[in-house]
Amino acid sequence: MYSSVYDFKTFYNSKVGRVVRRVLQECIRELWPDVHGLRVMGTGYATPYLRMFKEEAERVFAMMPAGQGAHHWPHDGMNCVTLSEPSELPIETNSVDRILMIHNLEFAEFLKPSLQEIWRVLKSNGRMIAVVPNRSGFWARADWAPFGQGTPYSMTQLNYALRDNLFAHEHNEEALFMPPLKYTPVLKSAGIFERVGRSVVPIVSGVHIVEVSKQLYATADPSSGSKVTVRGRGIFMPKPATGVADN
Repeated sequence: MYSSVYDFKTFYNSKVGRVVRRVLQECIRELWPDVHGLRVMGTGYATPYLRMFKEEAERVFAMMPAGQGAHHWPHDGMNCVTLSEPSELPIETNSVDRILMIHNLEFAEFLKPSLQEIWRVLKSNGRMIAVVPNRSGFWARADWAPFGQGTPYSMTQLNYALRDNLFAHEHNEEALFMPPLKYTPVLKSAGIFERVGRSVVPIVSGVHIVEVSKQLYATADPSSGSKVTVRGRGIFMPKPATGVADN
């Protein structure tokens, strides 16, 4: 079980972890090609994917869940990581432009409060990318990898969870089509698996990548609401008295 932040760190320091990081970085970069001047936050275990934004973003930092611990990042600079309860982020409301959520939703003990906090700190024009294991993919069965831990999602389940917490769907991708094997020939063919998998068998992707924006107003369900029945055929108003004699 990936119960410690150092379990994630060990995975991403391995050969297969470095390949996974490269594959997912390319997908994330396609969605966010330019973050100049923006404030970028990672939540869950997002540090392997944040370095590519450090040179252009206004600031980059990561929030790691209290239940798993935290470690210094980046290793060659001042620490940009803090430890926090997912439902109580020590960040100002409406202050973050981009949020990268990975290794988060599938481990969340209380999903709704966690997503509500993400919604709170995201700016009104902000975007979030959620990377979540695909319940139909092979990686959800690889218990030696972080994607094989926690609760995987179907795309429908993921979209419902985000929609119910006031996030509007913008874009989605499927990624990580290479099988969860540690053999070098498989790792070297990761690019081929990605190109073929997207067009041929998207259902077996390792992860869903969904981009959402902040929905400011709740949608109204046309089938809900009470119906008020107005009894009577009209509105009756008293008429002024006429023909009253003066005394």
